Amino acid sequence: MLTSTEGLYLPVQYIKVTTVMPSPHPRPRKMSRGYLIIFLLIAAFVGGFLYAAGMFGSTTTSAQQFIDLQEPDPPHLGFRRAHAKGICIQGELISTGLLAPFTDAEFFQADVTQPFIGRFSIAGANPLAPDLDAPVRSMALSFSSSSGQRWRTAMNTPTVMPVATPEDLYQQFKVLAPNPDTGKPDPDKIRAFFDAHPETAAFNDWKQSYRPTNSFATEQYNSINAFYLIDSQGQRRAVRWTMVPQAKTSSMPSSIGDAPDALQLELAQRLQQAPVQFDLMFAFATDQDDETNPTIPWPSTRHTINAATLIIHKVSAQEDGACNGINFNPLVLPQGLAPTADRILNARGAAYAESYRRRAQETFFGSSIIGVKE
Repeated sequence: MLTSTEGLYLPVQYIKVTTVMPSPHPRPRKMSRGYLIIFLLIAAFVGGFLYAAGMFGSTTTSAQQFIDLQEPDPPHLGFRRAHAKGICIQGELISTGLLAPFTDAEFFQADVTQPFIGRFSIAGANPLAPDLDAPVRSMALSFSSSSGQRWRTAMNTPTVMPVATPEDLYQQFKVLAPNPDTGKPDPDKIRAFFDAHPETAAFNDWKQSYRPTNSFATEQYNSINAFYLIDSQGQRRAVRWTMVPQAKTSSMPSSIGDAPDALQLELAQRLQQAPVQFDLMFAFATDQDDETNPTIPWPSTRHTINAATLIIHKVSAQEDGACNGINFNPLVLPQGLAPTADRILNARGAAYAESYRRRAQETFFGSSIIGVKE
């Protein structure tokens, strides 16, 4: 069953699942009509509230417009509008205790081990896209403590955003949308957009230098947006975090090759040998850094703390996995963590709510669903 939606959370036990190979033919997953009614009402309420509160910063740009640009025509009913293709993961986060002086967040106190449910995914709205063709890969995690504290984080392989405002991001989506006549984006419009937005330079530098690896387990995943750590005295410190893989890059097993589900197959095969581990690194801003601007990379010389070790034990196909019902909204934060005034970060909640509302509605009204729901 669904475990969460924006503004509502239904706790579930941490359930061990067997390592399975991803299904080449995703199956629909039924949802209770009673839960769906609640989810639809909550998602619609929250999406409307965030829009009315000006989370997008403009009366002419709405969450609905953002999602419209991301989904294909016709949409893949029942799937997430972005990062539609993914695989569920489960494991634990083991705190080093080194971050405890800077935050009250219980997940980072000494001697704390916290189970998690998560998801690896590739960019795009196509749930059948070839894994190795995706330009961006993502890791999303959901933590829920016994005391009721929750933390969701959605991280990506880029280190920065191309633009700093929801309005500019919407315009970027528009120029990247396929031309109805050619079925492809207009390269002249794309060039003009980036020429008019010099703040995209750092993102373009990352894009030119990034070389995808052959495994979800060997990628580095970044929060991109900055957040505040809040300590027991109420002091705030701006940080960004990164999941740094402990595994080294390696070649794709010959038995997998360039299969459409290559990354999922490789991960399942890797986990049969040993757990996959990442170091959760927090970088601290200085007075020279603007925590509200996600287009500017922070220097590698910033003070960094190894806050925890993430250990992945299990993987399961998303249509049957525990991640299927989770909305990985990065604004779901525990005590001791808070969002900055980054406008892109604060607009994401509304977009997540609208995307969820559409998926829940499609499921509730019995649309033809070939995949999973959020």
